[in-house]
Amino acid sequence: MKAFEYYAPAALEEAFDLLDRFEAEGKLLNGGTDVVIQLREKLIAPKAVIDIKRIPGLRGIAYDPEHGLTIGACVTMNELGNEALVCTHYPTLAKAALSVGSKQVRNRATCAGNLINASPLADTATPLLAYGASVVAVSREGEREIPLDEFFVFVRKTSLRPGEIVTAVRVPAIPGANGVFTKISRRREVDLSTLCATVLKTGEGWRVAYGSVAPTPIRLRQTEALLDAQPLTEERITRAVELARSEISPISDVRASQEYRLEVAGVVLERSLRALM
Repeated sequence: MKAFEYYAPAALEEAFDLLDRFEAEGKLLNGGTDVVIQLREKLIAPKAVIDIKRIPGLRGIAYDPEHGLTIGACVTMNELGNEALVCTHYPTLAKAALSVGSKQVRNRATCAGNLINASPLADTATPLLAYGASVVAVSREGEREIPLDEFFVFVRKTSLRPGEIVTAVRVPAIPGANGVFTKISRRREVDLSTLCATVLKTGEGWRVAYGSVAPTPIRLRQTEALLDAQPLTEERITRAVELARSEISPISDVRASQEYRLEVAGVVLERSLRALM
């Protein structure tokens, strides 16, 4: 690991000053479960690590029926997954948060960090995509809200601009929504997803989101449109499974083959649809 300077700013303005000073050679640190590994494996070599955990206002979880859920950037996975409001109104998100790593990892890892890392298999990305969440990015120029389906650009690449800091994740209120989160992995716990998915039934229609089947977590828009067209029947479920497999482009890697992911993606969708019928 290459030596670096460590900073723990107490305010956003101080963090902006550090980003201005170090530019691309300054790395933001939140939970650190990804950044520390990248440092250790020499995948990154910043001159400065800027820890934002001491900045006030980034640790809260708030919910109201009109505006939905706001998750502070420094809220950990365990805090998110065990929060009663999240369990009640966004149960698939709670389940996804508690599927990440081990309890010890979840005490450090954050939902915002899970998204910013932009891994194709980010567990919390699929429920958040299905719920229509957005990321709040703040810079000296002001604040902008980025829909999650526009936030992911490619593997480990996002639409964040230089100098921007993610301060929160916002999730709309969807009364009456009912969903299923599924994580397929080689071990029951403490493992990355071979495939993850969220299928959500709302008053306005179906939402289907998958991870580890494309360069980014994705919504299956064509499959959703098919499901929305008419009430579910055995024939429609079969067609939806076939269409879903045509919308994804998984690869073969150390966790699974392309063929396995294609097969399992269809099985997961079918089981989720049947559970929600």
